[in-house]
Amino acid sequence: MALTHIEKLIAKAVRDYGMLAEGDRILLGASGGKDSTTLAWALSRRRRWNSPRFELEALRIVGDVPGGGMSDVQAERLAGMYAEWDIPYRTLEVPIIGRLKAGEKMSCYWCATQRRTELIRWALENGCNKIALGHHLDDILATLLMNMTKKGEIATMPPRLEYEKYPLEVIRPLALVEEDSIRGFAREQGWLATTCTCDFGADGERKEYQRRLNVLCGGTEEGKRNLYRSMSNVKDGYLA
Repeated sequence: MALTHIEKLIAKAVRDYGMLAEGDRILLGASGGKDSTTLAWALSRRRRWNSPRFELEALRIVGDVPGGGMSDVQAERLAGMYAEWDIPYRTLEVPIIGRLKAGEKMSCYWCATQRRTELIRWALENGCNKIALGHHLDDILATLLMNMTKKGEIATMPPRLEYEKYPLEVIRPLALVEEDSIRGFAREQGWLATTCTCDFGADGERKEYQRRLNVLCGGTEEGKRNLYRSMSNVKDGYLA
């Protein structure tokens, strides 16, 4: 089986960070966007490898945020794609706005937190030991810049994160893949790419940091990869 460029980078991330182990049951967050769809496709193909053997499940969180979902046609097509890839696919309705307490305001962060909470709960209740998310190289670097300039700390989304409170890990197999590569691949495949269009989903601040990331790295893949490598190549003697 010939591997695509994206699959080769996933293979490197899996190897470098020890993301997969024999007997893993992995839950995928099935949003319908280009990132999670590409990840699901790639991991479904990886199951054909002799080892390690692992299982996949997919869960789509359906919220009550106007404009934050997909049409019936899109939802049906997404379910059909997961069936084609032999990944069990389920949906779960969550009252995201309904959970707001008096005086609280709706936000993109609140929505993401509620969705992540439900993924964790479902994984624990159904015997999954890992959750695979579709965050890519650009997501990780934009988060790094946000934390450095807003919080004064060097921190980001780790490719592999083990929860302290739960017997559960989060893995990000697309950690080494540029967003442009994913976008181009999804376009070639003719996949739907559902983007949140609700009033809270623009996340203008994150988009601004993605723009700054491109400026900082000169819009080059090499610049992004050097910035990524710098996190594990710290010269202590030259820091304050």
